[in-house]
Amino acid sequence: MHNRDDLFIKALLAVALSRAATAETEVEVVPAGAQRIDVYSVPDPALAGELADMGMLGELAADPTIFEPFSDTPAMREMRACFRKQLVWHHELERRARLAAGDLTDAEAEPPQPVPFPALVVLSPGRPKTVLDAYGFVAVRPGLYTLAPGFAARIVVLSELPSTRATVLVRLAAEKLRAAAIAEILRMPGDAWERKTAEPLLVKFDLEPSAGTTPEETMNIAEIQQQVEEARQKLRDDGRRDGRREVLLKLLAIRFGELPQAAMARVKAARSEELDAWVERVLEAKSLYEVLGDS
Repeated sequence: MHNRDDLFIKALLAVALSRAATAETEVEVVPAGAQRIDVYSVPDPALAGELADMGMLGELAADPTIFEPFSDTPAMREMRACFRKQLVWHHELERRARLAAGDLTDAEAEPPQPVPFPALVVLSPGRPKTVLDAYGFVAVRPGLYTLAPGFAARIVVLSELPSTRATVLVRLAAEKLRAAAIAEILRMPGDAWERKTAEPLLVKFDLEPSAGTTPEETMNIAEIQQQVEEARQKLRDDGRRDGRREVLLKLLAIRFGELPQAAMARVKAARSEELDAWVERVLEAKSLYEVLGDS
């Protein structure tokens, strides 16, 4: 997943989840390089209240969770790959637990402390009927399907979700639903957490309503584009620098872990031009130095 749309979805999930969890993108699953988890989230128990306020995304992330968003409706092959990641990642987490406890002898031994089995959430733009039928997924409510608890697997069919505030950030993951979701977000107050999360990323990825929308959505495209352009202009103003700093610090922490005090100080003291340059680099850079180094 390397195109702009896929990078946007992963960045959106990671930034939103970081409100109440530790969220990582492109998590490598052993053997090295063979597979990557799109987004892996571990909730922070101290931020349970924040998680509860995050609508459907907070519900999906209540446990350590692998998020696998798809641009196209997944078939059986893609679903098997997701299950493989889930099982191999749990094995890797157990291995790390044994190493942390100093047990280097038996690679198959039970770790000293139980390791939670990571949940799997697949985000599908359309209804993957073959997958749902083959595995026996059961509808919990419109748009949400699940297996027996032991599998810890859910499929979210984005096209079937109700158009509510609780689902709006999740619906941004589907290209055909994005125009309507953007319109909903831009009608929210400026301090709404959904807007503060999504707006900078919409500007960053230059995402505007796509062709192929419904007639009602097409009627709103000009208005939505105007609001996105207004948001872009606001982000250029000095009065919005703090918002950019906050988003940049979150992205840096997601990519590179806990930030040194010197790096945080540089971001807090940065000029608008520097913040713009660093935000452009952060998703592609391989190190903190590549982002903040020579600016």
